[in-house]
Amino acid sequence: MSKRTTYDRDELGHTTTKRAKEVDENLPYDQLKEALGAQEEKNDITKVVHWFHPKDLRIQDNTALHHASELAQSSKKPLICLYLHCAADESWHGTSPARMDFMCEGISIMQKELKDLNIPLVFLECEDRKKIVPTVVDWLKEHKVSHVFSNHEYEIDEMRRDIKLVKQVGNDVHVSIYHDQTVVEPGTMLTGNGKPMKVFTPYFGKWLDIVKEEPELLDLRPDPKKQNADIAKELKDLFGTKPPQPGKDKQLGSEEDRKRIRKLWPAGHKAGAKRMDAFLKQIKNYEATRSNPAANSTSRMSAYLSAGMFSVREVLRKVSDYNGGSSDFTEGRSKPGVYSWVREIVFRELYRQTTMMTPHTSMNLPQNLKFDFVQWEDDEEGWEKWYKGTTGEPFIDAGMRQLNHEAYMHNRLRMNVSSYLYCNLLIDYRRGERYFAETLIDWDLSNNTQGWEPSYTVFNPVSQAERNDPDGDYIRKWVPELKDVQGKAIFAPYERLSKEEFEKLGYPKPHVNWKKTKQRCMERFKNDMSGVEP
Repeated sequence: MSKRTTYDRDELGHTTTKRAKEVDENLPYDQLKEALGAQEEKNDITKVVHWFHPKDLRIQDNTALHHASELAQSSKKPLICLYLHCAADESWHGTSPARMDFMCEGISIMQKELKDLNIPLVFLECEDRKKIVPTVVDWLKEHKVSHVFSNHEYEIDEMRRDIKLVKQVGNDVHVSIYHDQTVVEPGTMLTGNGKPMKVFTPYFGKWLDIVKEEPELLDLRPDPKKQNADIAKELKDLFGTKPPQPGKDKQLGSEEDRKRIRKLWPAGHKAGAKRMDAFLKQIKNYEATRSNPAANSTSRMSAYLSAGMFSVREVLRKVSDYNGGSSDFTEGRSKPGVYSWVREIVFRELYRQTTMMTPHTSMNLPQNLKFDFVQWEDDEEGWEKWYKGTTGEPFIDAGMRQLNHEAYMHNRLRMNVSSYLYCNLLIDYRRGERYFAETLIDWDLSNNTQGWEPSYTVFNPVSQAERNDPDGDYIRKWVPELKDVQGKAIFAPYERLSKEEFEKLGYPKPHVNWKKTKQRCMERFKNDMSGVEP
């Protein structure tokens, strides 16, 4: 599939740690809240707009869209939906060709669903990412829009975009922005000292208590109401605008790639619902098999959640219904598999709180700023072997080959391949983070940056494979050179087969010695981070 595999320093560039701390101390979210709160109330309603973003591509259970529809209906005024496509912005963020194709397909489906409700979905194009807000503001004023609704995106660029929107429309347009990506609002999960929670285990425990006590958090927002035919006639020139297409650098490599990816990941809310329903039929096995990539027992809902084609509320509402109508997802009081799967979903919620409350994490910097002082290696041979899946470590290579073929990778492998890149190869973790962004169909910045957050944990790919792929089935599927290797030799063929047996496989020997490079990593991290003050 089409993606970049070489990087200049600009693409991995970032601001200083000093500037990062300044940004954290003056949160863009607080600035946005202040700007929204300073608006004058606007009672003269002319037209109402919902502005879709790449993380809320659905009409079902969409918070801002629901409120926009309610205002339009109560005032008997037109509702118009809007989506702005900026290929330069997608390139800047590194959105993958697979995700762009998935989004564009979903947007086309959404346009048809809205048309059935007499609601137009208008597409705007913008070539310069710095002109996104002026392009939208000009359109709003040209069409005499009085109110615009959208859902929060927590990344710093998107926060700054919304601040600019509120300021540039002035008193001409009233802006309303809602939390929609999480069940529990980011920024509200605090420690006893009033600080945002950063550690998952206490966060998860508190989240479980809140959702158990407040099951209404899982209530779904009604779909937008059908618009009056007379209003639709008034808006007739806004129907039928051409949906966006992926930019030149976001094209899938071939028609074969496109067919394969679309078969693996059919777009739209209906496809997401079908997938979730199928998963619930086997969720009872999830806890026992979730770390085994060969079992293929995960929900594969991540792409639908990251693009907002399916809401996290609706996902958890379905789990609650399966759980006998209970939002008590705690261990021992919920049906088998429920606690373990909900736990994985709640990581998304913590990651969004982290992105919002520690905004430098979306500025190409680690949460722990000391890791920015690590001196990384320029191992281009190792980099190429890593992304192609030819490192000589079967578990790592299987994961990377799955990623390159499916635009997806099992979470157990995501942890292993990232650890191998920045610990054993000592290659800047940001290169791997960017490669994931440009390849995964389920990429979103919050999950990706937190998943790639450097740490002292060094995963052993051999013991990880033995524990999580005990029969070697996952390795044999994705590394066919090893399909006939028997027993535990499948996990480390170079060490466990004779030289003659190994050479017949046509499989590379390990690029590095895991034990020695683990020691090198520990020493490098300790030396480079010792005594530094970000």
